[in-house]
Amino acid sequence: MPVKYIPYTPDPIRGQSLLSSISRSQRLLRYRDHDKVFEKIQRGMPYYEVETVEHVGKPGTDWNNLLLRGECLCACAYLKEQGIKVDLVYIDPPFASGANYAKKVYLRRNPHFAEKIAQAEQELEIEELQAFEETMYGDIWQKEDYLNWMYENLVAIKSVMSDTASIYVHLDWHIGHYVKVLMDEVFGEGNFANEIIWFYRRWSASSSYFQNMHDTILFYSKNSSSKLNPVYVEATEGQKKKHNKGWDRNSVLIDGRMQPQLLVYNQAKVDEAVEKGRINLDEYARIVHVDTGETIAPDVWEINYINSQSRERLGYPTQKPKDLLERIIKASSDEGMIVADFFGGSGVTAKVANDLNRKFIHCDVGINSLQITRDRLQETNAEFQVLDIKDGVSLFRNPQQTMDKLAKLMDGLQQNVEGLSDFWFGAIQDSKLGSIPVYVPNLVDSSEKVLDIPVVNRIFNEELQKLEDMPEKAIACYVDIEDHKELEQFIEENNPLLTKIELRDLKPLLDHVVSNDECHVRVEQAGNEFITRIHRFHSDRLQQKLDEYNAKRRLNAAHKEAITPVMISDEGLELIEWLAVDCENAEGAWHSSNEIKIDKLGYTTIDGRETKEFWNGAITSKQKPLRIKIRNIAGDETVKTIDD
Repeated sequence: MPVKYIPYTPDPIRGQSLLSSISRSQRLLRYRDHDKVFEKIQRGMPYYEVETVEHVGKPGTDWNNLLLRGECLCACAYLKEQGIKVDLVYIDPPFASGANYAKKVYLRRNPHFAEKIAQAEQELEIEELQAFEETMYGDIWQKEDYLNWMYENLVAIKSVMSDTASIYVHLDWHIGHYVKVLMDEVFGEGNFANEIIWFYRRWSASSSYFQNMHDTILFYSKNSSSKLNPVYVEATEGQKKKHNKGWDRNSVLIDGRMQPQLLVYNQAKVDEAVEKGRINLDEYARIVHVDTGETIAPDVWEINYINSQSRERLGYPTQKPKDLLERIIKASSDEGMIVADFFGGSGVTAKVANDLNRKFIHCDVGINSLQITRDRLQETNAEFQVLDIKDGVSLFRNPQQTMDKLAKLMDGLQQNVEGLSDFWFGAIQDSKLGSIPVYVPNLVDSSEKVLDIPVVNRIFNEELQKLEDMPEKAIACYVDIEDHKELEQFIEENNPLLTKIELRDLKPLLDHVVSNDECHVRVEQAGNEFITRIHRFHSDRLQQKLDEYNAKRRLNAAHKEAITPVMISDEGLELIEWLAVDCENAEGAWHSSNEIKIDKLGYTTIDGRETKEFWNGAITSKQKPLRIKIRNIAGDETVKTIDD
């Protein structure tokens, strides 16, 4: 349960509406359940305990940079409780596109068997191994659910923005036009700055419609004093020709309003035009001198997509190019300011912000996102801390996988039961009580996370009454609950049915969701160095997935040539992609004294230094290691204390 709820807005003065500073009294965009989000806003943002997972950097560092694992709402509650205000927000949330993306998993080179190098290039696409944001791109998002979710997130983000902050929201044609109206409501139409078109060239495709080659970025300021630096780009050939004339005209955001400005390419020709009456300088709010090779950036940005063979690409399906973020961060922040991304994905925002001497806050619910971002920042010697928000949702690699696992862990549960609406997770067949419908909060959608009176009221006044046969019992599961005793009393006093409503805590069940991998290590001392050797590594979960993968390949190869199954050696070291030792702490926050990352071809990055060396199955440290952390190729991490 949350420790408490943090108000989105300051406490209202007497007679002032709580939501008056958030939105209009009349919503412009009307859709199903759009008013219900106000109940949660009035309750506040859920604030949970936060665990420090790791410190990256020198001891004693002032940890201004943050990597937060958790949902946007919870991250904003944490920042507000800590009094942290952000100066620039860029978010690349789900696009509600209906697409699904699978994480690609690669076996590593076994250090004991040179002939295994070919197997290191074996690519496995395992549907279950998906990052949270990628899963959210699926069909779980009905338009109304998405907009309610997005509205609450925008209000939370606004609550932690400084008075001079700006926000850039990256979307495309699927849902962007609806979110534009939401942002008008949350930030105010007068604070709309630009609709930026990110245009990218890619392969041509034959189609019955024009090919999509752009995304939309909605740019809003917190108020009229928001930060905006001029951004220059290389002039087009047409713009360079204007140099012959000597000037050009455009409009730019000044003090919250679009005002005309004069771009001066050749001062002598401008002076001549003024003298002859062709230009009246009093008409312009600003006069800007531009070098002949550059011009003020327009609202259409032509920036290349990341090439599939580029070193910049990290294998994250929704990764955005660093040049795009560099332009945004330079435009709307200065050195030392805080840049936040609450749907951080591959970590490009944090990486570019650090490169440009800004502070960064990266937030995501997917463990793969935190790992990719952590590794790329560590390689640049960035200093930061990794925090885990203990909200009861990040119990597995991502919430969608937790939901999938729950379906297998609940004894007797059947899903897709005829006669049950999508509200129900499924039904348990009981020999005495018959069919028992089961409600489970959708952990992917934070709006459903807390079991409260409105949800319980909906169960017995709406959903149960839709059933043809009234059950003797129904189960309402929860991870978070508003007030258990209050809900029990509400059910007893208000349930109009004979159906018994049982409230069931999911946390004991979810304790079985994550099973740690097994590793056997031995430490040897050689001179002034300590060598930690990994003799065996085993992952039940990955072995199960590989067995399923091989079975699927055999089935698909029926009546065709025989296939060679993907096999794991007895040592199992092919399943390791990263390992580190902590020589400072035996418990508590992790500190990597030394670490090794193994890429898909088997080459190692040792303490941030890229090499063309293969991993030898060990890790070396100057001090005696107190514990070791190993990450498998799917992203699961296991920490083992090293005994004397």
